[in-house]
Amino acid sequence: METLHRPATSNTPEVLFDFRNSHLSLRGESYPESAAAFYGEILAQTSAWLDQLHDARIHVEVQLNYFNSSSTKMLFSLFDRLNQAVEDGNTVVLDWHHDVDDETILEFGLELAEDFPAIEFHAQPIES
Repeated sequence: METLHRPATSNTPEVLFDFRNSHLSLRGESYPESAAAFYGEILAQTSAWLDQLHDARIHVEVQLNYFNSSSTKMLFSLFDRLNQAVEDGNTVVLDWHHDVDDETILEFGLELAEDFPAIEFHAQPIES
């Protein structure tokens, strides 16, 4: 499967999903006009890729400085699918990058860790 790359814009994150190397990355801000439209293809391609995996180790890096409520729903859909991949016999490691002074982003990451316990979660503080 090809790499899925979407450059960052002022209101969407950079998406770099290197399926061949099992490395998924989201960076930037996420408040697109339609989160469902922006994330729809990303979720579909990721799900199709995950359906093919067995005993794989998937590395996910997320460094979002801001995301709105509709993006939150899409992120939960992504992590729900990744959690299912673990239940199907894969390993998912999530590096959740957050500004040391941004407790809201950290708390969301900790909520993900609680809601999706099969995913190996690592909080990664970033100095401002």
